[in-house]
Amino acid sequence: MKSYRTKIFDITFFILLNLLSGILITCTNNSKIYKDNPQHNQLQEIRKRGYLIAVTDYNSTDYFCYKGYPVGFQYEMLVQYAKHLGVGIKIIVNKNHEKRIALLLDNECDILAVGSAVIRSDTRLLNYVHPYIQTHQVLVQRKPEGWHGMTKSKIEAQLIRNPIELTGKQVYIPKGSAFQKRLQNIIEEIGDTIYIKDTSDLNTEQLISMVAKGDIDYTISDENIARVNQIYYPEIDIETDLSFYQNHAWAVRIGADSLLNDLNTWFLKFLKTKKFTIIYNKYYKNPKSVYIIRSEYCSLNKGKISPYDELIKKYSKIIDWDWRLLASVVCQESGFQHDIESCKGAYGLMQIMPETAEQFEIDSISTAEESIFAGAKFLKSLDNSLKNRIPDSVERIKFVLASYNVGLGHVLDARKLAEKYQKDTSIWNGNVDSFLLKKSEPEFYLDSIVKFGYCRGDEPFRFVQEVLERYSHYVITIPE
Repeated sequence: MKSYRTKIFDITFFILLNLLSGILITCTNNSKIYKDNPQHNQLQEIRKRGYLIAVTDYNSTDYFCYKGYPVGFQYEMLVQYAKHLGVGIKIIVNKNHEKRIALLLDNECDILAVGSAVIRSDTRLLNYVHPYIQTHQVLVQRKPEGWHGMTKSKIEAQLIRNPIELTGKQVYIPKGSAFQKRLQNIIEEIGDTIYIKDTSDLNTEQLISMVAKGDIDYTISDENIARVNQIYYPEIDIETDLSFYQNHAWAVRIGADSLLNDLNTWFLKFLKTKKFTIIYNKYYKNPKSVYIIRSEYCSLNKGKISPYDELIKKYSKIIDWDWRLLASVVCQESGFQHDIESCKGAYGLMQIMPETAEQFEIDSISTAEESIFAGAKFLKSLDNSLKNRIPDSVERIKFVLASYNVGLGHVLDARKLAEKYQKDTSIWNGNVDSFLLKKSEPEFYLDSIVKFGYCRGDEPFRFVQEVLERYSHYVITIPE
């Protein structure tokens, strides 16, 4: 146990205070059965909408993209909860604690899912869910110059090990974070001045990086985040504790009680599963994470999606799409693997079928560039075929994607069915897509207006959904 705990404050008092705080927070969020605002059932709204909206942070543990796929501890937890609800996910990224709360209060998101501690004063504005982990705060400081050749005692002599030694020092922290509250408490405890430099546009990991590079001297981090970052920056020291263990939990706005109750029930079960342990260890106890973060295909690093980015950028101009949207199609089709062939005979990065490949003069031994070129040309031909039918260019993308996956004929059949049943034939979601799904049912694929017969509509339905969802992650994490 660090000596400052006996020198600075009365342990008994703070243990009792901490336990009392934990009991109050737990009772507030888990023992009480909340009743929805009669005018608003958040859980019902999410299911009706079809996707969950969550705000999180963009860093090496919460959420980022790697080799074309969204990853992160908070993201994977959200995926699991969304599966439980049977909906998709929309991610919003924001580094500022106060702005994240504002998004929640303004009904622009459903859940605040960030790897930070419960802040008691925030309970006036939001309700915390059952905690998923507990960790404590540590001081992040830089080891002395030439530390590799020093003895441990010499290194220790040049590091802060007692919070009172922060007197007169500047400590940088994210604005509105739990670290700010803790520093203010330490200032009261030591009866002296620590200069708090709160930043609204930098998160904890960015501040840790600045400490490692020598741009600033001190910041504070939760211990689990600091351990991960020490793998990337061995020159930082994180062994000085600044707090007792604290709860980390998601939050929902006050009044979203059906969502809160469901989340509490789900977390109590999920935290006992092997899946949770795997996800946690993957991001907080994985020695290989340093290679992931340093990879050129990590969005936090060089912002590349794949080895084919330049080719995708070049040929996305054929169809006048954002190159990241075309990249999402390539990822969906082949996972950026050129030398693969499907059981149906499709091949290459764009998984083009032989009959289509013949139109664009490529085959199974064509280069990656030729495959991307042919795929873009095919997408352009589909876009041209649908332009007069679907005037809105953004909406037309969904029809083009579905046609790329299952064939234009099946999509046109679905439009005919939508027209027959008085749905909007120019809108995909909830209109034409629902009749493409029905083309696996005899009542619909045997209808006299259907020209192309049976279709497993769930495949193109998921294709459109997954390509566009992945594209939304690219928009957040990959430079245009």
